[in-house]
Amino acid sequence: MSIFTGAAVAIVTPMNQDGSVNYEKLDNLIEFQIKNSTDAIVICGTTGEASTLSHEEHIDVIRHCIKTVNKRVPVIAGTGSNCTETAIYLSKEAESAGADAVLLVTPYYNKATQNGLYEHFKDTAEAISIPCILYNVPSRTGCNILPETAVRLAKDVDNIVAIKEASGNISQIAKLAQLANGCIDIYSGNDDQIVPIMSLGGLGVISVLSNVAPQQTHDICQACLDGDYKKAAAMQLEALPLIDSLFSEVNPIPVKKALNLMGLGAGPLRKPLTEMEDKNAKILEENMKNYGIY
Repeated sequence: MSIFTGAAVAIVTPMNQDGSVNYEKLDNLIEFQIKNSTDAIVICGTTGEASTLSHEEHIDVIRHCIKTVNKRVPVIAGTGSNCTETAIYLSKEAESAGADAVLLVTPYYNKATQNGLYEHFKDTAEAISIPCILYNVPSRTGCNILPETAVRLAKDVDNIVAIKEASGNISQIAKLAQLANGCIDIYSGNDDQIVPIMSLGGLGVISVLSNVAPQQTHDICQACLDGDYKKAAAMQLEALPLIDSLFSEVNPIPVKKALNLMGLGAGPLRKPLTEMEDKNAKILEENMKNYGIY
């Protein structure tokens, strides 16, 4: 059984002005998501600035999210690391906290070989019993999970059950779908590729867009799941200007700006990320208005 179908939000981690985690605003964002039909919540992923959270904060944020969600939707904890021992530690803590699954990004900076990736993911997954989603985002990690490696992992390790594909390479994703033949669930990791990837058999998206437009992102996925790709494509294209603005600077700079414009209190970013440039923020605000969310 799949962890989820539809749109999972890669939720931001709200911060206070002093840089500490704002748990009250996190609760508000979680309630906003659930009220607006989000299908799952991914906590402490890239969009959640996990790379600048201490291990203690990372685990606390995961625990807090699980408690607030209270089993209303699946909670997927980002527990990946470029250190296999750290990924195992965080994954065990997430399992103990009650996470429904973990999201394991490819080891960044190390530039592991395909055999290295296999060993890293295998060791991490076998240290826990809950499902694991591989996360392929070579633009951020400098490391690409080849389709053959993902399929090998899914066949060899029982709880490696899905992959978030954010390579942007539709040809690679098509090859993955062909080789997998259903042995691994595929989720889009890019909001501008929801419909293409779901047309290849993908089950949904792990989304940045869902932070500001959860209902609309859910609806795009639902149209695909219903087989109405003409409707889904029209909705995908309508959202493209906003999606482009949400990635006009490195994620999560624009989405935090958007949430702040909406009055949802995402707060500041942790350095080395800095506030959005004015020219890009103005275009973002305009596209939010055109899309009807601001």
